[in-house]
This record gives sequence, C-alpha cells and structure tokens, in this order.
Amino acid sequence: MFFKKKSQFDKIIKILTEVSTYPVLQKLVAEKRISFSEESHTLTLNLPFYAPQWLEKLQHDSLVPLASLFSQPLQWQVSENVLALQKNTQKTCMTKIKNIIVVASGKGGVGKSTVSVNLALALSKNGAKVGMLDADIYGPSLPTLLGVKDAQPSSSNGKLMNPIHAHGLVCNSIGFLVKDAEAMIWRGPMASKALQQVLNETDWPELDYLIVDMPPGTGDIQLTMSQNVPVSSAVIVTTAQDVALIDAQKGVAMFNKVDTHISGVIENMSVHTCSKCGHNEAIFGSGGGAKLAAQFSLPFLGVLPLHINYRIDSDEGIPTLVKNEHAHLVQPYFELAETLVMRLYCDLQAASQSISIMQVKP
Repeated sequence: MFFKKKSQFDKIIKILTEVSTYPVLQKLVAEKRISFSEESHTLTLNLPFYAPQWLEKLQHDSLVPLASLFSQPLQWQVSENVLALQKNTQKTCMTKIKNIIVVASGKGGVGKSTVSVNLALALSKNGAKVGMLDADIYGPSLPTLLGVKDAQPSSSNGKLMNPIHAHGLVCNSIGFLVKDAEAMIWRGPMASKALQQVLNETDWPELDYLIVDMPPGTGDIQLTMSQNVPVSSAVIVTTAQDVALIDAQKGVAMFNKVDTHISGVIENMSVHTCSKCGHNEAIFGSGGGAKLAAQFSLPFLGVLPLHINYRIDSDEGIPTLVKNEHAHLVQPYFELAETLVMRLYCDLQAASQSISIMQVKP
C-alpha cells in the first residue's frame, strides 16, 4: 500500500466499510487487497470473485463521502482473481476447473434445475467462465432448459467429448446421448458410472465454476459426487413448503455426513405476483428457507420469486437471464450469484488451514 499518511487510508477504509452491505469487505481490508495511490488518486481493489454490480453500488454509495477527502475525483481500479479449491485433482479434466458447485434439493419440483441454469448464467454474465453438468441421469433437463435438445457432443480425438455451447455456457448431459423417449432403467451403480463418464470424459475448457444440477434425493448420484469429485461447495434449493423443507433437511444432513461444504440455502418460488392485479401472495408459504438455514447454522443466500415467465422461458429453451426482459425477474439471480461467490470466498479462506488454496488469474 502506498500512503503518505496512514490516517488517510484509515478514513478511506472506514467509509468503504460503512457504506458496504457485504462483510467480505472487512476480509479484503485484513488481507491487504485494497490499496490506494495518493499520486494518481487511484483506489485499487484486488477481488477474489466476480461482483460488478456490488462494485457499482459500492462506488455509487461511497462517491460523496470519499469526495470529501480529495480535491479531485477518485479513480477506481479493479483486479479480479477467482479462488480455486485444489483438492484431489488427479483427473486431467479437473485440473481446468477451479470450483465445482453442486445445486441440490431433497425433493423434486422445487425448481432446482431452473435455479441452476439461471445462476450459472448470472455468473457468466458477471464475467466468469462457467460450465454446467447435468447430474440427473434418470431425468436430464439441461438440454431443454438451454434450448439445445437436438445437440450431440462431438469428439476431436476420439477419446473425450466436446461440451455443448449454449448462451455463453459450456455443458454436458446424458440427455445429449440418449433420446427423450428412452428410459434409463439402470441400477444405482450403473447410473453412477454413467455420471462419472459424462464428467470425466468431457474435454472441459478452463472454468471458474462448474455448476452441477443434481437429481433430487440422497442416493447414489449424491454419494458419487461427494466422494469421487472435488466439490468446492453445495447449495440447497427448497421452497417454504413444509414437505419440501423436510426433504431439504435430509439433503443438508447427507452433505454434512459426507463432509461436503454447504455455502447456503436458497428459497425458491417464495412470492407470486399476480400478472393481472399485482397482488403478492406466498403460495408455498414464506420464511421456510431462512428457518432451515438457521436450523443448521448455514448462510441464507436469498429468495427467488414464483413467476410464469420462468416456466415459459424454460420451456422455450431461452432462460430468463438470456431474455433479460424483466428486471424484477433477472436481478434476484444477479444478487444470488454475487452473494454465493462472496460466501464461497469467505468459506474457502476460513478453510485454508485444512485444504490447499491457490489464486489463479482468469
């Protein structure tokens, strides 16, 4: 850090901390990821995540108080580096993937796949390199949600499949290899083997995040991902409905038992807004996600609304984040993505004494 007077830096940090709603800023200060040059009046932030909208808000909220310290406008400079979880990366495909995040639920029908796709798109639109893996062997939905049902993976070397490209993401799914009308009548070990083949025999490019859309439940696929794949973290999706929360509790308990880190809980389909009159109604109840998070001492990552456009966009294969027609439907996913990566950063830092962490420049 470059200062003539340390007290001036203290004032800058005090202002940034007061206007920021994210406690992660405290960690950035402690790790000396914030510096200031009096000569050029430039404030530099070295961020281990992608969060442009948070940065924009921070700059806006601190504009007036910071201006009182200087006679000329303050310049901002941002350097973004994504932390990578390096754990058991023996397989070649894993070495290109910095973080694997599994999106899970205890119960089907809570909108987990829709959340997975739009979360991945929000991360991608924020500047990250993102891929998706469809881990639901019996009921793959990624080809439909991304509008690439007729795509078939090719191979450049006859050994590895090239992932499918869709809306700025790379992805793979058993759904690309099996026709819609065919049923996967496989026992658990066969399904687990198929999952590992799709994951390990895909020529993944360098990725900041691989988002894995998990099947519901706590069966073989979940155990395979937890025990054989270097998962950075899991995210639990639920509705506020009691029957969904009961199964979500089992999902949390399973990840805890197999020592898979959980970044937090998302409450989906929280509030429905009538398209005719604008009335808000919590059809599946409210507050259940926050209650579940509190029960297991997990972060509550946020709520997502229930809206017909999510369903229409999913059926059309043009996700809501791609259409970008309604800010009130898009913005919650950007906020969720930023909260998740900040949470993941804090968690990786906290676990740095027990796992190996390295910084990789994108």
